Amino acid sequence: MKEKESGIFGLRPVMEAIEAGKTIDKLFVQKGLQGEIFSELRKLISEYEIPTQYVPIEKLNRLTRKNHQGVFAFLSPIEFDSIENVLPQIYEQGRNPFLLILDRVSDVRNFGAIARTAECVGVDAIIIPQKGSASVNADAVKTSTGALYNIPVCKEPNLRKVFQYLKQSGIQVVSATEKASDFIYEADYAVPTAIVMGSEEDGISDDLIKISDHIVKLPMFGKTSSLNVSVACGVFLYEVVRQRAEF
Repeated sequence: MKEKESGIFGLRPVMEAIEAGKTIDKLFVQKGLQGEIFSELRKLISEYEIPTQYVPIEKLNRLTRKNHQGVFAFLSPIEFDSIENVLPQIYEQGRNPFLLILDRVSDVRNFGAIARTAECVGVDAIIIPQKGSASVNADAVKTSTGALYNIPVCKEPNLRKVFQYLKQSGIQVVSATEKASDFIYEADYAVPTAIVMGSEEDGISDDLIKISDHIVKLPMFGKTSSLNVSVACGVFLYEVVRQRAEF
């Protein structure tokens, strides 16, 4: 029971997809859904930490006119990884780690545009939280012009723990925020670095800013208070390139 390549529905088909290791980007479950089979699915949701939203039946009916049995799963077109798997490989290949962390960037097209720039400049991996991030769906891949197929995306349950792991692994964490007093040009990106960009609405979480190694900002001279996050991200990433490049 499939509808389009990006989604599957029905209790058993969704359970089979999870058990088969398919990457579920997001799962919609009808509010108040009960039953023995759903109890089995709920155990899998917990075991595999599937991002789940409980929604009215009308939302599911808009996704498909067929018998969805109260569940609809969106499949990601890419496979997610873990930074604990990716980072050792980067070091083993003799590369100077260049990472990008996106804290709750929620717009799909912003995410796709950022991924495109990140892949172009040689970012080794993009790290996103399990909750609050844009869906890595067909629109994101299209906006990235396929770049998302060529760069690891690590979906992590806790960014605070990711920060701690990176710092213990010799990587400086540099957060881009208007709350900073230093400009981006004052930081040294020649060392292993992770650049952090925040959400479109409220930027980087305060608790993450507090444990960053550096916080920096872009100079702004006009009346407009901020840049689009994908544009700002491009500026930051190319400053890393500028400092590291040997032209």
